[in-house]
Amino acid sequence: VEEGDKLSLLTWNIDGLDGEEQPQRARGLCSYILEYSPDVVLLQEMVQPYIRFMHKRLATNYTFIKGGEIGYFTTILLKKTRVTLLDSKILPFRYSRMMRNLLIAQVMFRGQKVCLMTSHFESCKDNSGERMRQFNAVIKRMSMAPDDFTVLFGGDTNLRDYEVATVEIPESICDIWEQLGEPEKCRYTWDTWANTNKEMRFKNRLRFDRVYLRRAVKDGVPRMEPHSMALVGLEKLKCGRYTSDHWGIYCTFSVE
Repeated sequence: VEEGDKLSLLTWNIDGLDGEEQPQRARGLCSYILEYSPDVVLLQEMVQPYIRFMHKRLATNYTFIKGGEIGYFTTILLKKTRVTLLDSKILPFRYSRMMRNLLIAQVMFRGQKVCLMTSHFESCKDNSGERMRQFNAVIKRMSMAPDDFTVLFGGDTNLRDYEVATVEIPESICDIWEQLGEPEKCRYTWDTWANTNKEMRFKNRLRFDRVYLRRAVKDGVPRMEPHSMALVGLEKLKCGRYTSDHWGIYCTFSVE
């Protein structure tokens, strides 16, 4: 991957809670990060064994920001040669029963201020109410970011399309997949027809993982625009499993 003016981002629910072939899958994850060399990595369902493994292999090139310490949590990685960390914080979701929160990092990329956000919204259909509350909180926080910041959110939203349709999203915020013309090859990020890591009684194809952009709105600040999008993790590892039960999303943004 050629570095340049474009910002590259990888978001992925790595399914760290799955203990099957965990060392091989952790190695696979590191291999993808080294291959794609994204400027920003947003990870969900991180666990301590994974992050210790990754830190040994990637800490030379990446700054690690953890969204927790116990159980499972989110993590942001920033490429040291391209992205400078200004500040970070963790905002708990007050009513979450699954230890879910919003991890935020304010960074500088090639002279431009960027606010990065990642989260893993409440899971399962029965928790739709809490999931929608979390989604609304993220949209509100994106909208309230300083005018000179570009805001990028990526994560496992667990959202169904009909849930998203009930939310009034400001025109300043766009869904990257929709903005790029809804490419069919990137539609489903959780696809139990194609991904065999989980033994599911009923097969599903859903777009759980999403990336949202709010461009800087201050006059004179360059606008960041979606440039490309692709799914990663589509190849089985030598152990016979995929890196995760989710596909990752790799996308790039041009600065105009």
